[in-house]
Amino acid sequence: MERRSRTEVIVDILSETLVEANKTRIIYRANLNFLRFKRYFDELLGAGLIEVSDNPGSECGGVMYKTTGKGRDLLKVLEKARQYIEL
Repeated sequence: MERRSRTEVIVDILSETLVEANKTRIIYRANLNFLRFKRYFDELLGAGLIEVSDNPGSECGGVMYKTTGKGRDLLKVLEKARQYIEL
């Protein structure tokens, strides 16, 4: 089994947070272990690509996260680059 690239992991995390999600859901859906997730997630939060969602009435409860506008822009660029690479 081939390991995913850094870019692929970032795309997976940003894609999962397009709709607000908690950490557990992101880890599960992006298929990451906690240590790898934490390293990437902290970096994405610090860069302003993911933000804490202000939705106290969310169905999952607890802290929720979502992709920022800057994160959505990056996701579009990375997905476009993937299309060119996979010609």
